[in-house]
Amino acid sequence: MVAAYDEVAPMVVPDDLTFADLGVPAPLVTALSATGVSRPFPIQAATLPDSLAGKDVLGRGRTGSGKTYAFVLPVLARLAASRAKSRPNHPRALILAPTRELATQIQASITPLADALGLRTMTIFGGVGHGPQITGLRKGADIVVACPGRLEDHLQAGHAKLDAVEITVLDEADHMADLGFLPAVRRILEATPAGAQRLLFSATLDAGVDVLVQRFMTDPVTHSVDSAQSPVAKMTHHVLHVQADTRLPVLVDLTAAPGRSLVFTRTKYGAKALTKKLIAQGVPAVELHGNLSQGARTRNLEAFGNGMAKTLVATDIAARGIHVDDVALVIHADPPIEHKAYLHRSGRTARAGAEGTVVTLMTDDQVRDVRDLTRKAGIAPTVTKLSTGDPLLSELAPGERTFVEPPARTESAPTPRGTGRGTGRSNRRRRGAQPSAEQRPGDQLPTGQGPGNRRSGGRGRGRAKAASTPKTYSTSTPGASTRTAGAAAFSAGTRAGSTRRGR
Repeated sequence: MVAAYDEVAPMVVPDDLTFADLGVPAPLVTALSATGVSRPFPIQAATLPDSLAGKDVLGRGRTGSGKTYAFVLPVLARLAASRAKSRPNHPRALILAPTRELATQIQASITPLADALGLRTMTIFGGVGHGPQITGLRKGADIVVACPGRLEDHLQAGHAKLDAVEITVLDEADHMADLGFLPAVRRILEATPAGAQRLLFSATLDAGVDVLVQRFMTDPVTHSVDSAQSPVAKMTHHVLHVQADTRLPVLVDLTAAPGRSLVFTRTKYGAKALTKKLIAQGVPAVELHGNLSQGARTRNLEAFGNGMAKTLVATDIAARGIHVDDVALVIHADPPIEHKAYLHRSGRTARAGAEGTVVTLMTDDQVRDVRDLTRKAGIAPTVTKLSTGDPLLSELAPGERTFVEPPARTESAPTPRGTGRGTGRSNRRRRGAQPSAEQRPGDQLPTGQGPGNRRSGGRGRGRAKAASTPKTYSTSTPGASTRTAGAAAFSAGTRAGSTRRGR
């Protein structure tokens, strides 16, 4: 079966092709236009005629190729045309995703279209309370976007029943296989009607996915619009060969430029530590990794998306499915171990036809690993040995560097909570006290203030007045500034030979 996934020549979409030409119903075409979507991408043009016709479909397209609308539209079209009505605890369509963030973004894409058709949607994933999800299921959701683990909880408790599902979608199926979700996915699919339509979309269709294909899909039509390793034409790749003590200054230089930057580390500890160091250097940054609560993850993504924090430091949890418009720069602060991870990380930029730059920071002891990594990924990057202040940094991340001055701590400012060891005071939060920035990262980045509140642990009346108006300053030569030149090298939280990854 795997042989059926061999490469297909890239598909070129005619300029005058419309969603209506592909069979998308008129109400959906109108709803798409209202969201600014008018011309289909290749993966959509290839798969929609078959999926709208009710066939099982396998679709492969590299990350950022537009797979979401390729399965959202058939789901909505099928439910809108069906005479069936939603019933409590019996969803009519199911979309499975490997991560909470991906499920949330699918929901964001589908909601305005579903609202236009009068269809109810909801998400189900872990890290949040069961109650609201149980209530949503009882109200009769038409479409459920779910992560396998929490959905299984609801199935076992009897809150969700899948015998009325008309169409099931598996998004990022290879990632589900990588994360060990296949047993749960098999059990979920077995609970859906055997004759229901099934769509499977992924960046790669390999042996791990083939188990699901053979067991649950009927005469699937395969569409592979490009290779999993096809380079994006508008994405440029650079490897910066730096010394250990210049890694942080170089990273600060790049992230202090205008625009959004997404920085990847290998571990959760590395993401947390690097975020703190960027903030200390005046770069508004938030973190995203598996050690954060769902609320913190959501707030940090919102802060990154709305520009309150222009740098997101993340583990591979953000390598798939995270879509934020206009991410100009992806930086591999820690080169990934696998070439597939490199491709998925890099795919957070240059999405949907936009341009983007990918930078990998490499030290002397990583030369061989990075060379093998890029070769397997099918990438021929430009390799440059440099230090702070190199003109290439301004070419990779153009624009004036801007830093946010953390608010000064004064004698009147109280001691940050959690630091008063030996004082006899409890570290528990007092009733009515506001959470600190460490507890609620996304809420502590108001516009124009940057991450300064992370340095102020004060409560109420004792807080220094200056904390509400941190200073900002800019420089056109950040490599030479005292802020970046004096920065110590950061530790990404990895040990030599370690292959552990944070989620």
